[in-house]
Amino acid sequence: MRKVVMVTGASRGIGKATALAFARAGFDVAITARTEVEGQSSDHAVTTPDGLPLPGSLATTLAELNKFGGRAIAVPMDLLDSASVDAAADRVLAAFGRVDVLINNAVYQGRDINALFLDLDESSLARMCQGYILAPFRLTRRILAPMLESGGGTVINVSSGAGDRDPPVPANRGGWGFAYGAGKAAFSRMAGVMVTELKSRGIRAFTINPGVVTTEALMATIGDLGINALKQGSAPPEVPAEVMLWLATRPEADALQCQLIQAQSLARERGIVPGWPT
Repeated sequence: MRKVVMVTGASRGIGKATALAFARAGFDVAITARTEVEGQSSDHAVTTPDGLPLPGSLATTLAELNKFGGRAIAVPMDLLDSASVDAAADRVLAAFGRVDVLINNAVYQGRDINALFLDLDESSLARMCQGYILAPFRLTRRILAPMLESGGGTVINVSSGAGDRDPPVPANRGGWGFAYGAGKAAFSRMAGVMVTELKSRGIRAFTINPGVVTTEALMATIGDLGINALKQGSAPPEVPAEVMLWLATRPEADALQCQLIQAQSLARERGIVPGWPT
């Protein structure tokens, strides 16, 4: 029986690359995102420097997934809307009956998430709490119920180094703001708690830091200036995608639970991505 992976935030970037990696490996795939079709705009969305919607959509990713021959479905989901989160989980479970691997990759990416401290307001913090903490908590709890009934499963949370260290430069010079760092810090605690409480019931959970990854959203938010300020190289989205596939399918990955996994370092150490780095 083919296993099922659910990948949130799969309209572009790391989420899209991850969905494709699992499809190549023989998984059936459910993808979610807020952008259903190319060019769609929405409130609090990141745009290109000239104000246009970022490229990428559920429809585009689904078309690529369909080339692999397995089952794939695309389900709209907005992290800022709890009813949307519940409905997405229910639709995926209705379609496949279960989820073996849940990838919590989607994030709220409004430009205000990296506002300077003195410019940050409580409405932005409330959206951060909804998008970074409440929505993934709600989705994971809903998916965990059938996982536990079937004997276990894997949850992988895509976090960030911003959750455990201070920015190298201010947010307006390519660093990150308090809202983003606080959201990632809280989100990074989820997997370890799940392992501590549910390992005996077959739940595996991981937290990864993908590092600096050249995605559409990254270039729109911090650009080349921000990447240079971080003083490290940038990897393509396929690198964290392949690391997540490795974590989900290899038993030796169990030893990496309850820590923040540096995806690019792990990929180098284990040779997970053939040909990278060049």
